[in-house]
Amino acid sequence: MRCLALIPVCAAAVAASQDWPEFRGTGRQGVSQATNVPISWSAAAPGNWIAEVPGAGWSSPSVSSGHIFLTTALGDGEKEPLRLEVLAHRTADGAIAWRTPVLPREPGKLPSIHDKNGQASPTVLVDATHRRLFAHFGHLGTAALDLDGRILWQQPDLGYVPVHGNGGSPALVGDTLVFSCDGGRDPFVVGLDAGTGKVRWKTPRNTHAKRTFSFCTPLAVEVGGKTQVVLPGSGFVAAYSPDDGSELWRVRYGEGYSVVPRPVFSGGLLLIGTGYDAATLIAVRPEGARGDATDSAIAWKIAKGAPNTPSVVADGTHVFFVSDAGIASCAELATGKVLWNERLGGGFSASPVLFEGRILFVNEEGVATVVKASPTFEVVARHELGERTLSSPAVVDNAVYLRTAGHLRRIGAVPPR
Repeated sequence: MRCLALIPVCAAAVAASQDWPEFRGTGRQGVSQATNVPISWSAAAPGNWIAEVPGAGWSSPSVSSGHIFLTTALGDGEKEPLRLEVLAHRTADGAIAWRTPVLPREPGKLPSIHDKNGQASPTVLVDATHRRLFAHFGHLGTAALDLDGRILWQQPDLGYVPVHGNGGSPALVGDTLVFSCDGGRDPFVVGLDAGTGKVRWKTPRNTHAKRTFSFCTPLAVEVGGKTQVVLPGSGFVAAYSPDDGSELWRVRYGEGYSVVPRPVFSGGLLLIGTGYDAATLIAVRPEGARGDATDSAIAWKIAKGAPNTPSVVADGTHVFFVSDAGIASCAELATGKVLWNERLGGGFSASPVLFEGRILFVNEEGVATVVKASPTFEVVARHELGERTLSSPAVVDNAVYLRTAGHLRRIGAVPPR
């Protein structure tokens, strides 16, 4: 994979297809280059396993260096201390290789959270090049560890007023760790020095939306030979300079709030979800955008079936998405023309993954549906995990990793020795 203009910024060393190092994978957009991904699932097949995960959390699996990394939370924070931990499970058998407590807290009342959230929702980001990982817990803080579980630094001082708990995951852009702090008031974006955890820059959101809280994950893209960090929030999406956090451009979408979907960049278009109360999927042309580009940069909009929570996925020709209510859709990427809407059933929070010409959707009841990535709707397979899940799957060579309530699962062939 080469790093070209008008595609998401690639890591210095592209991870192998055995890796899924952050939320939405190596390319950060839910597209897997993996091969031999299982379509027929059987928990009893050789090499498959189910492992217990201590505590509670909905961070999605990150896979790198022979391990699956998760975060979890133990204790209620009041009667007993809240304990935040980073976990490393072995890919070979699911056993826990290490677990490290981070960001210690004194007992005390915690802000309320949504019943579909928890204290450990953001996904671990693995930087295999520098053999480190970043575990983010929203308003509770951020920590860096090495791949053996030793703490490199902790940053607990960026507190803000959360609404419904934690959500968005961080993005690593060069040596700057970027994430949103879109709380109940005074929302901002921050860039940390990835080596020390110190604040490099902090940029106010300057939104006019009445509800300022959102939970989005940044996406770095290269436009016109320069890197931009695209990050939706309440009322607008903006691009920021990774060097100093300055805002480069913005596109407004009214009162949209609680924005969750991570942006996707395909065919020169940024695909942005606008959040609640009435979700819309908008396509934005970042090339040439400056200042307030609302009137010039929007290519098309789709309202019917647009997701509030799951991110979308695109293959350069089509965009595929599923609404929170379980309606899957396919549209032309260039025009936004909808080609099909089909009911998958159940509620959805997890983001879909595109692999080998197919798309994996997993609903909140643990029903996995595989469909062809095609302008004609066709179901390839459907499987029931028998356990609730809100986490997005990780798709690598020969395997799919899924976090469900209380468990981590590997579905696939025997891992290579």
